[in-house]
Amino acid sequence: MSLSSSKVAPEAEPEGKQEAESASEKREPEGGPGPDPRSQWDPGTGPESEPPASSRQESERLLESSQGQKPELGWASGQSSEPPAASEQESQPRPASARGDPPLSESQSGNQLPERSRCHTDCLEAPLSRAFAWLGWMVGSHPWIFLLAPMVLTAALGTGFVYLPKDEEEDLEEQYTPIGSPAKAERRFVQAHFTINDSHRFSASRKSVDVNFASVLVVSNTASLLEQETLSEISKLDEAVRALYVTQENGTEIHYDEVCAMDQGRCVPSNPLLAVWQANNNLNLKNITFPISTQAGQPLYLASLLGGVVLGEKIGTNQFLLETKAMRLLYFLETEVREDNEHSKLWLIHFLNEFSKMQKSLALKKIQVVYFTSLSRQLEFEATSMTVIPLFHLAYLLIILFAVISCYRCDCIRNKMWVAAFGVISAALAVVSGFGLMLYIGVPFVIIVANSPFLILGVGVDDMFIMISAWQKTSLVDSIKQRLSDVYSKVAVSITITTTTNVLAFYTGIMTSFRSIQYFCIYTGTTLLFCYLYNITCFGAFLALDGKREVVCLRWLKKSETPDQKCSSLKKSCCLPFESLPEEHEAEIHPMNLFFRDYFGPFLTTTESKFFVVLIYILYIVSSIYGCFQVEEGLDLRNLASDDSYITPYFNVEEEYFSDYGPRVMVIVTEALDYWDKDARQKLEKCLADFENNNYVDKSLTEFWLREYVKYMENNRQDVNDKNTFINSISSFLTDFPLFKCDINISSSHEIISSRAFIQTIGVSSSTNKKMMLLQFRSLAEKCEIPLMVYNRAFIYFDQYTAILENTVRNVVVASAAMFIVSLLLIPHPLCSLWVTFAIASVIVGVTGFMAFWKVNLDSISMINLVICIGFSFDFSAHISYAFVSSSKPSVNQKTIEALYLLGYPVLQSAISTVIGVCVLAAAKAYIFRTFFKIMFLVMLFGAAHGLIFIPVFLTFF
Repeated sequence: MSLSSSKVAPEAEPEGKQEAESASEKREPEGGPGPDPRSQWDPGTGPESEPPASSRQESERLLESSQGQKPELGWASGQSSEPPAASEQESQPRPASARGDPPLSESQSGNQLPERSRCHTDCLEAPLSRAFAWLGWMVGSHPWIFLLAPMVLTAALGTGFVYLPKDEEEDLEEQYTPIGSPAKAERRFVQAHFTINDSHRFSASRKSVDVNFASVLVVSNTASLLEQETLSEISKLDEAVRALYVTQENGTEIHYDEVCAMDQGRCVPSNPLLAVWQANNNLNLKNITFPISTQAGQPLYLASLLGGVVLGEKIGTNQFLLETKAMRLLYFLETEVREDNEHSKLWLIHFLNEFSKMQKSLALKKIQVVYFTSLSRQLEFEATSMTVIPLFHLAYLLIILFAVISCYRCDCIRNKMWVAAFGVISAALAVVSGFGLMLYIGVPFVIIVANSPFLILGVGVDDMFIMISAWQKTSLVDSIKQRLSDVYSKVAVSITITTTTNVLAFYTGIMTSFRSIQYFCIYTGTTLLFCYLYNITCFGAFLALDGKREVVCLRWLKKSETPDQKCSSLKKSCCLPFESLPEEHEAEIHPMNLFFRDYFGPFLTTTESKFFVVLIYILYIVSSIYGCFQVEEGLDLRNLASDDSYITPYFNVEEEYFSDYGPRVMVIVTEALDYWDKDARQKLEKCLADFENNNYVDKSLTEFWLREYVKYMENNRQDVNDKNTFINSISSFLTDFPLFKCDINISSSHEIISSRAFIQTIGVSSSTNKKMMLLQFRSLAEKCEIPLMVYNRAFIYFDQYTAILENTVRNVVVASAAMFIVSLLLIPHPLCSLWVTFAIASVIVGVTGFMAFWKVNLDSISMINLVICIGFSFDFSAHISYAFVSSSKPSVNQKTIEALYLLGYPVLQSAISTVIGVCVLAAAKAYIFRTFFKIMFLVMLFGAAHGLIFIPVFLTFF
């Protein structure tokens, strides 16, 4: 976001200087400016106006001795802190009234403080200003070349959109989980040491990767579904799902029993309790225990399969199940074989298409159902990108309207409506070029990048406002080349520094360990560079062409009436509302600048207002710090779908009834161990007991093959401590307990390379609990004397909870350091750098804290915005603080008023333009887009509040 007082600073240009320019009647020198136009003239003064050395010395002496004289604000006013050589010392003392500055009262003028010495730099500001002046001369000399060349470049780069992915699925794990997370390494270990066959003996908790499945949550309309009629309806629903089949293009049918995961030759039951009831409708429903129920000598694990339970008398480690409100039906499908995996996905898509119609045809009265599949999150996430396309058109229209209204003038010659509209088009061209280039070089396009054009439209037009404002303050009698050179020299440092800070803020996001953020930052940062390039070429050329229109229009308006119809028509098109010609040398002051100078500034600097502002800031910072401790971390993957998606009610029901039990976690012995050694077993048992005593574990549901094997050997009166007996008896044990075959990795030399146990987690429904559970489990594994590892496939996503805070802090610190260095280089005043750092920290704390109040998590989406707000808060605070310390006003209150007079309206205009660019996302149906709007709104609100209220007041205290 580019802010500069060059929007308004030229308005404060002294009339004396304008009159001098008028008297000199500058014209373009014959033969052009030569090799370096800036070395021959200062735009706006002309080479003829250079005084002799004695006159310059006298001017310098008068400048130093004069009181109330406002020095050049350098970068803050959009001009170089050291003008070019031709007008280097030209500065005549002028009264405040001639400058348009607020007059000093007698008491103020009589108590002026000595002018504070200012830091200067010539290494960056002056050369940059001279280079831009030369570029402005070249653009003004050859506008059509600079207008058409960027358009040709855009057309060429725009062909990169042919590489825009259409049917390719976006890998959510790849994009929204941390790169190099521990869970990914743990998964590779599990895949290498443990295998399970979907088509023979399936166990979901033993799978190391996600599996294909369909899930149906059934909620009873009565107090409990443990009733014959209710179970009958659930059974009818279950049979209807199993009866679904999909017909392929070649006519072959894919039935459920052909793709289902198998257990001992049969499809895995959707719910073990329902399967027992279906086999025996006379089952005594009052003798069921929870979380494990034994039926026909077989244990049924009901944890996480029944929800809303009411428990009764305790029997051993279980309790009688009195009531249950909900039941989960899981239909697992084959995943391992590629062809079976593809058939499974086809069946799941058919399930999604047919489930609603099937539900209506069943006319279920006793139950309500919601559904979800392993493909749902991916499919719904991809669908959300389509919801923002209409919003982009609306945002484009709003930005054009805002630009046109902001640049409209009653004076038709200075009216810049069409120029402003082209400025928005220039930002759109930058989007096409930036995105096309990234697609050409193969940077993946992820859905979150769809947020970028909204931000670019809001931010990219700010430099356009600066250039238009600077152009309108040039003299109409000057040549187009000279006027454009003058404009470029004034805006050079301003638009360069704001572009640099914003691009740096985005490119620091590449350091993050989330690929989606990396790609977003690459696309947006590169597109902002194209915005900068097109503003100083394409848009500048259009500005020059419009300047020619101004000249032609002014000539016709100066002519007397003529009966020539052609002249009459042209004159009508150039007519003025008040039938008066514009003053060719007069610079108008925008009413908003007068508001900040005459009303807002004086009001803000009163003692009462300062006290109230300090009180407001204390409340702001206290509330923000409190909110920072309430922010939840991590991206809830349900938020990747739109609000009206069928998965939203599914997750709501799951959270309400099935949140008590979390994932079953593997505790893996990663190295060979002498399991027959009593001491080794005791060490392992001690570690396992530490896990079971954790607050996030239900010890009654631990499953460990070694415990069962020890019991097995003791029952058979075998010596468990004898190595040969221990090794030789494993095969017979696995015959009786075949499921444990998947938990023991035995080498060809009969050595147990690795093995695993399973613990059941509880109370991990919130992101905070998931993070704490994961950290505690890994800590327990690390402390154990036996080499252990913990893993569940959900840990791939849980790792974001541990990585998001670390990534955010690192990116914020690096970006802030980069902003600090930039401020020292281009705003060479130590006090400015300190205030910029303070404002950045304050805005980040505020945005983070108020995220919690607006129900926004600290996730990969919001982390982008926190990094962005560093660049924006830099823009707001740097301008105000530098204008303050550069001012020669005699009192701190007057310095504040002058800073607001010069910069208040640009700050406000820039904040509004960005908010307009992203405001349409508030109407989006997807969380990722609404979140982008919420945080950008907070950034603009708090950034503008610091620039317009807090910083101006705090500066008066020092």
